[in-house]
This record gives sequence, structure tokens and C-alpha cells, in this order.
Amino acid sequence: MKALAVAAGIVFWTLVLGVAVLMFFPGGNAGEPVAVLQVEAAPAAAPAAATQGVDLPPGFSVTGPSMAPGAAQQPAAPILAPPGQGTTMMPVTPGQLNAPPPPPPGPSGALQGGDAETKVASADLTAGIDQTGTVPLAPAPALALVEESRYGPLPKIAADGRRAAEVYARPSAYAQVAGGPPRVAVLVNGLGVPGAPDGDVIKGLPPPVSIAYGAYGRSLQEWVTKARAEGHEVLLAIPLEPNDYPAEDPGPHTLLTTLPTDENIKRLHWLMSRYTGYVGVTNYMGAKFETAENALQPVLEEVKRRGLIYFDDGSVEASAAGEIATTLGLDYSVAHVQLDGSASAGDIAKALAELEATAKAKGTAIGVAKAESSTVKQIAEWAGSLESKGLVLVPVSTAMRSQRRS
Repeated sequence: MKALAVAAGIVFWTLVLGVAVLMFFPGGNAGEPVAVLQVEAAPAAAPAAATQGVDLPPGFSVTGPSMAPGAAQQPAAPILAPPGQGTTMMPVTPGQLNAPPPPPPGPSGALQGGDAETKVASADLTAGIDQTGTVPLAPAPALALVEESRYGPLPKIAADGRRAAEVYARPSAYAQVAGGPPRVAVLVNGLGVPGAPDGDVIKGLPPPVSIAYGAYGRSLQEWVTKARAEGHEVLLAIPLEPNDYPAEDPGPHTLLTTLPTDENIKRLHWLMSRYTGYVGVTNYMGAKFETAENALQPVLEEVKRRGLIYFDDGSVEASAAGEIATTLGLDYSVAHVQLDGSASAGDIAKALAELEATAKAKGTAIGVAKAESSTVKQIAEWAGSLESKGLVLVPVSTAMRSQRRS
């Protein structure tokens, strides 16, 4: 028995010495520091991430050298959007899953988002070239504004009331306030019609210059998309019957005074379906059609019904468009000055000076110019002089809204 007691004592003290060695020299000769875990009562609102995946009894948390109290915690891993929400799984934060949808575009050309419109004052508006819009413009089409037809996509007013006239317009702070420097706008037309140059002719124009494309030619949607990517809002030029038709022919699908209304509307739908992303309609020729009220009124009614504006290029002195648009409540304006592409540089300079004088007298003026390289270059150079003259270059849609506010 005595021998058994001695053996048990030896085993006991061997175990005690072994435990002591392990406690004081855990790393052997490696020289590694000892990491001591501290077990303490958890705070009332301890974050779940602090456990680092360790299961603890209720009321306790674990801290150590890498999780010392007060140390900055790494953000939780992002949550992936549930399957079916888009074609690409993108990381989102937990709050984004239930976040409200973004605000719709502001009315009448207001800067988009929240209460931005209320923050614009006349003192914030400076002369020169309007830089408040975005480049590129929002992608087109917006699906809520598209109606599929036998001809192709047609514009329509969205269920929530949004219109192409606002959604596809170049946003501008100058559309919100009546004060500030006088506004000038220029529409460059003559593209997408028989014998027209390609869309590269507008290269170098400041983004606020608006562009009108007709419905003829190849790759029209590509040219319109490129123009919008460079910041230009776009209008659709529809061919209207001239006085000496068919000797002077605006091309196929021209709207004619001799056709019944339903046939003209069919032609209008074909023209409207050639591309998307335009804010409104302008005339291409039309000396006879624009003076025939019975033929023009149903067309302008359809323009309004589809959420578009109508801009008269001013080439038809006796046009009935203004009177009809006023009766219908259609967004409408007419050009003040014609910049003929065949004119000399001196004549174009005189026309631009007239545009400036009109803007200073009326607060807003809109000119129309042909898409020719020499004219485009002269307009670009002229735009650079506007700051020193106390004028600002804005898109056509902004000029139209400014006219309504003044």
C-alpha cells in the first residue's frame, strides 16, 4: 500500500509540473506571445458581429488582442441581393434591400432628386454655357414611356404622368427660375432627311445645343444615342407638305392636306417609331400643311397625347400651330431667328447678333440653324463669347419653359 501511495504521488506531481510548463512556456522556443482570452459580461447592445462566429452562453461576449474594447470593428460583409433581382448579383447593404425607390424626374426640367428645385435662385445662375445638365443624358428609351405598335416603339405618357418632354430633356437649373441672365437656345436641324450629312457634323457643339433628326436614313437610333451621350437633347423633325409639293418633296410619309386624318396619323406614327429619346416634334418644311388648320390640329392633338412638345422652326409665317397649341394646352414655341446654312459667315454673324438682341429684349430667344460644318463651327465659337455678353446658352426645352415662366 505504501508503494502504491508513493507511485500515485509521483504521477500527481508530474501532472502538476507539466501543466505549469504549458502555462508559462506555451510556445517553446518560438518566442510567441501568449494570447489571453478575457471572458466578461456582454453589454446590453453588443453587436452580433463582435462574436466573430463564436457561440457563447447568453450574457457573455469574447474579446481578445484583435477585439479589444473600443477597437474599430470591420464592417459586416455585404448582403447579396436575392435571386431574380436583376441579371447581375451586386453587393448591397442591408438598408438598401428595403430602401424607397429613387425620386422621379423633376417637373418641367427641374434638376432631378429631392428638393433640388427649391435651392436654385437667380443669383446662382451665371452667364456663359449652361453646365447644370448631365452628360451623357439618361439612357433611352425609358420603358414606361414606350408603346409598342405595328410600326415600332411610340412615345406615350407613363402611368405615373411622366412625359418624354421632361424625361428626355436635358436638365437645367435655368428652367426653374425666371430671373438670371437672358437665355439663348439653338436648334440644329437638317439631319436624318434626304441629302443630309451624317451625325458627325455636330461634333464640337456645346452640349446645350439641341439637335433635330428626321426619320430617314440608316442607323438613326445610333446617331440619336450618340448625340444624347454628348449631352444634346433631340427633337423629331416630321415632313409636312410644302406649297409646291410634289415638285419639292420632303420624302416618303410626308403629311399631306389631301389625305384623311387617319392616314396622316398613321404616317405620323411611322415617323415617331423610327427612334426613341426625343423630347418633342418640329416641322420639316410645311408651308402648306401648317396653314391648313383642319389638317394640322389632329396632328398636334396626337403630339400632346403622347407627352411631347411642338417646336415651330419659324419658316412658315402664316402657321396656325401657335393658335392651335394655345387652344390645346400643348407645350409650344416658335423660332425667333433663322440661321440659313447657305448664308455667308457674315450673314450668320448678323443673325446671331439678332438672336442676342432678341434675348436681351424678351428674356429668351431661340434660333434655328442648318447642320453644316461651317455653320456648326461658327456657332461653337459664338457660344464661347456669351459669358462676356451676359447671356447663357440653354437647351430648347429650357428656353420654352423659361418663356412660360417670364
